[in-house]
Amino acid sequence: MPPGRRLSAEERALWARVASTVTPMDGKSADAVVPIESLSPPVRRKPIPRTLPQPRPARLNEPEPSDTLDGGWDRRLRKGVVHPDRTIDLHGHTLATAHGALEHALARAVAEDIRVLLVVTGKPPKPDMKGRGLIRANIGAWLGGSGYRDRIAAVRNAHPRHGGTGALYVILRRKRGE
Repeated sequence: MPPGRRLSAEERALWARVASTVTPMDGKSADAVVPIESLSPPVRRKPIPRTLPQPRPARLNEPEPSDTLDGGWDRRLRKGVVHPDRTIDLHGHTLATAHGALEHALARAVAEDIRVLLVVTGKPPKPDMKGRGLIRANIGAWLGGSGYRDRIAAVRNAHPRHGGTGALYVILRRKRGE
């Protein structure tokens, strides 16, 4: 409720109905129910405006992100020496929300010049379990069709300490001198 705003008759009646359902705690009186007019309004913080880079529109006949890691990178990833700069967990998402969350995470990672993004997808689908592992099954297509695919240097399976087969490292290229 903004400061100085008074409750309407309907709002006061609703508060009275809610307040009448309250049972006092042991040792407290029913008079301890605070009238709504004395409550201070909740503090609302303005969101911090962030400008994220816009994805490049997909073009037909463009190659997929190239696999440009050298042997040193692969060796360090296999040993688990490389630690992710940021992690996104897609467990509990639907396909649509997981795709949107992945795009948003890529946008933030590109904006902040993150090098290694850990994407937790869950285990790959098993042939006998229908409906399981759909996010993992779609992640390659999502990354290949992303507007940020030109910034993706490689995608690798994660080390067991970072999720093993249930997670992927997305290695992003650094910004060129702009």
